[in-house]
Amino acid sequence: MQQPCRKPRHRRTSSARETAPVPEIQDLMPPAGEAIEQLRFIRQTMESAGAFTAVPGQGMMAIGLTALATGSYAAWQSDGQITRTWLYLWLVEAVVAMGIGLWAMLRKAERAGQSLLSGPGRKFATHFIPPMLVGALLTLAMFPHAMRGLIPAMWLMLYGTAVITAGEFSVKIVPVMGACFLGLGALAIFLPTGWVNLYMLLGFAGLHLIFGGIIARRYGG
Repeated sequence: MQQPCRKPRHRRTSSARETAPVPEIQDLMPPAGEAIEQLRFIRQTMESAGAFTAVPGQGMMAIGLTALATGSYAAWQSDGQITRTWLYLWLVEAVVAMGIGLWAMLRKAERAGQSLLSGPGRKFATHFIPPMLVGALLTLAMFPHAMRGLIPAMWLMLYGTAVITAGEFSVKIVPVMGACFLGLGALAIFLPTGWVNLYMLLGFAGLHLIFGGIIARRYGG
């Protein structure tokens, strides 16, 4: 027997779907105030995630030259001993070096459009300053006593620690320089006191000149 023909079934489309209005583009966009806040958040996130590239290579080389002059004069004055005159000379050098470094860093940061008070610049500063303050306080505590022979090694190690921790927010070569200072300071603990001017010159003059030249060549200024 011939089967009866079945009429094809038509799928019904909901009237709600047929009549749903197409949203306008302006309806999909957030309000102007919210959009500005989102852009500000994105910019702050990108700044925080970036690297602080304003570490001044030329400034480091200038610090190395002043340290070379200071170390040479200190060696002539103290004959390898950590005297009060020797200490004063290197403390003056530390103040001069900080002034040169800050001035050079501000100039390079301005050229790079970076700020020392926000983003990676602020992180660099907040990680660099505490070890330096510890070094200053330990110097005051150690100098009047027989432990003054350990002051140069302590300076090298804490400066290296400051550069390593702050360098995590900068270019990769900066923590390497900090590790060299830290290693030299650790070695200086076991060296004779009469070698004090040698490893001070190797650190604050030699390492600054070497790494300052690398940073100036690779990262400009």
